Amino acid sequence: MNARIRLSIASSTQQWVGYWGWGAPIELDQSLQSIVQQNPSDQSWIITPQPLGDGLLANLSASGLATDFTHTYTCPDIWVKVIENRLILGRNAFGRVPLYWLQQEQVIWFASRFQLLLPLLISPQVNLEAIYGYSCFSYVPNPLTPVETIFSLPAGIEQSWQIDPDLNLRSPEITIQQNWQEDSPLLKEETTAIAQLQKLLKTAIERQIADLKGETVGVFLSGGIDSSIVAALLVQAGIKVRAYSLDFGDRSSEYPYAEQIANYLKIPLIKVDATPQRIRSAIIPTIRALDLPFGDGVTVPLFLLSQAASQEVSIIFNGEGGDQLFAGWTNKPLIAASVYQGEHPDNQASFEQQYLRTFHRLWGYESKIFQPSICSQLQQINPEIWLKSALDAPTEQSLLHRLRRASLMLKGAQNIHPRATNLALVHGLQVRSPFCDVDLTEWTFQLSGELFLQGACEKYILKKAVEAWLPPEIVWRKKRGMGVPLTSWCLQHWWSDLGHWLNPGILASQAIWQPDLAARVALGKLGGLIQGRRVGEMLWLLIVWQVWHSEFLGQMSGQYSLNHPFWLPYSWRKYTKKWF
Repeated sequence: MNARIRLSIASSTQQWVGYWGWGAPIELDQSLQSIVQQNPSDQSWIITPQPLGDGLLANLSASGLATDFTHTYTCPDIWVKVIENRLILGRNAFGRVPLYWLQQEQVIWFASRFQLLLPLLISPQVNLEAIYGYSCFSYVPNPLTPVETIFSLPAGIEQSWQIDPDLNLRSPEITIQQNWQEDSPLLKEETTAIAQLQKLLKTAIERQIADLKGETVGVFLSGGIDSSIVAALLVQAGIKVRAYSLDFGDRSSEYPYAEQIANYLKIPLIKVDATPQRIRSAIIPTIRALDLPFGDGVTVPLFLLSQAASQEVSIIFNGEGGDQLFAGWTNKPLIAASVYQGEHPDNQASFEQQYLRTFHRLWGYESKIFQPSICSQLQQINPEIWLKSALDAPTEQSLLHRLRRASLMLKGAQNIHPRATNLALVHGLQVRSPFCDVDLTEWTFQLSGELFLQGACEKYILKKAVEAWLPPEIVWRKKRGMGVPLTSWCLQHWWSDLGHWLNPGILASQAIWQPDLAARVALGKLGGLIQGRRVGEMLWLLIVWQVWHSEFLGQMSGQYSLNHPFWLPYSWRKYTKKWF
């Protein structure tokens, strides 16, 4: 049977695609060649037929550091192995690099980028379940992708396939590689915890700089505590650092704090202007770089940040993961909701539904955003299933650790980390995230809850551990997200563009979103909490999906319609009631 199994991998700069299984060798090799030809790279593709013996076939690490499986901190981000005639695909628990697969008859195709598998499909079909998930979270939940039959490997697992004696692929088997769990007894002594955390943070940085030979590295500096800690530890370690920060002009709330940190650490700060004009021109390159639709408003600004950094450095550090690791600000409303539910068991909203609301997207608005035929199909889909593996912790696990685990597995591994990696890799950057350290993460599950959250102060133990390293106004200031002025951009600068991106004629023919959805959102008519900043966030969510569809699956059919308010000046919006 081994002589019949085929295995080949094509690799280029920080990406690869290959196949394993039983099939016609000429057709398989032609398909692989076609993928390579349709996806040109800065460096030539190398196609390597692989021997059928056991071993590691391919791996990828976004950090660029040497990898092996001897230590948790040297494990690659994704890998492909063959052991005892079994194909094994694996993905690191932090989810920094995606891994996709597709089964065609008795062959498994795998790739580090979604778009590398698209040429294998004659007529890709949009996955309705994925669209619903995207509307709930602003990302497509694993293991789904926007296209039916292509799947994303969830973080922290290995998935394996084997061909039986009749040359049929068996159903895949899943092995959990990393499963964050509360450890006991919990550490409650603050002084001990501070000393241990300081050592772990320094060790995490040391591991990330072990290969540096005096070169300058970049740091994405938001002015928040997480990126500031990373910058401070790099400076303490004697590394030459250049910081990069976004400036949104008059509406910028973070840049002054980044400037303060840069001055405090005596490192140069490069200001990257994020004007609405620059953002608009970078939408399509960003969406192509992201590979999948990520509907968070920070993506294009981060693309510009990576673009600027790539002109001067080859390695970039970030503070991603700090919020998920140290119980950031989204945990407080969930804890309050859980307490309320315990005191009011008749409350109709389940804990899973309360968690869905923390994403602040379009869950609960299904009948207002989707066309009726789609709504009827969505009734068969329970979005809580996408939270199940993350929220299903042992009953003895405390609520705070349960929430931290879910945040690591959902908001971190499925959204924040993969989008940050893709935006860096497309610019040739190696990206390093010191908070994605297994030893540090496992240690945090040994802490008592009050060390994370004391009163209204979140990330308490982290702040105590670093208060001697940074100015107090940085350490103890209230958490704020990146202030991307999406509503201002959409309503004042891109008003007429909305009529093109979200044209009702195209939406009607697409038969997914309601044709007048963009107008109702923009004019504050969707209802509920979709007001103020949420208006821009929802419009952006829709824009990203539509542009992604056009770029990856082709322009949608349909006639452009003028039955919308966006061809009028925004100042005339009071005359647009006729559309409702």
